[in-house]
Amino acid sequence: MSRAEGLRVVQEQTRRERQREATIDEIVRTSRQLLAEGSELSLRAVAASMGMTAPALYRYVANYQELVDLVAFEIDRAATATFEAAANTQPVDDPGARLVCASVAFRQWALANKREFSLVFANPVADPSCIRRDLLTAASSGQLFTDLLHDLWVQTGYRIPTLDELPAPVAEAVRDPLIPADLDKVAPEDRGLIWVYMQGWTMLYGVVTLEVFGHMDPRIIESGEMFVDTVRRYAAGLGMADDWGRLEPIMRAALAA
Repeated sequence: MSRAEGLRVVQEQTRRERQREATIDEIVRTSRQLLAEGSELSLRAVAASMGMTAPALYRYVANYQELVDLVAFEIDRAATATFEAAANTQPVDDPGARLVCASVAFRQWALANKREFSLVFANPVADPSCIRRDLLTAASSGQLFTDLLHDLWVQTGYRIPTLDELPAPVAEAVRDPLIPADLDKVAPEDRGLIWVYMQGWTMLYGVVTLEVFGHMDPRIIESGEMFVDTVRRYAAGLGMADDWGRLEPIMRAALAA
């Protein structure tokens, strides 16, 4: 093969790659539009909206679960930019305020985008027969919140459990965690911090999910008081009890906005 022929092959491969990426982007945009319209999300519906046949779509996503995984990942990535922007309204050296603002942004996004929230956070990625490690560890939102919790720990030195204090299954899990976090930041002897990450996400996700699906008095949802109280109680365990008088107005201002 001559140099010119080789260059043409490379250019053709690059062109095909760009076309594939563009089509995948369109699949995600179309899927999100269907969700926003309240329409059914299916391979057939996405293909029809794009003017493709379902078999042609299979060249990009093999099945419905792969479609859901792709769209959920991209939704989470885009939403995380919103959470990070909220955190960035506060100074870099104020991780408590940054965590509070990102948490509020997560709640507000979830309430405003219930179908997208459901697709991302009600999409099973682990069960006894199948653990999809890449999906458990790659969530952009999880990476952001664990980074914020790490920054807060570095600043305040809030207490974390030792591995000996944890139940055996928990100690085993934090040694080799399936969680979106930068593990290079956490020394083996400090892996109790991973348990704090897990507890924090459970509390935040738990209260927001109850609000999103309406499993709470509507007056409480509208007021945001259960959310505020949940964050307050978790913050106390992160060494922020004495700082809550400063953080609560920041949180309520973000909720009001």
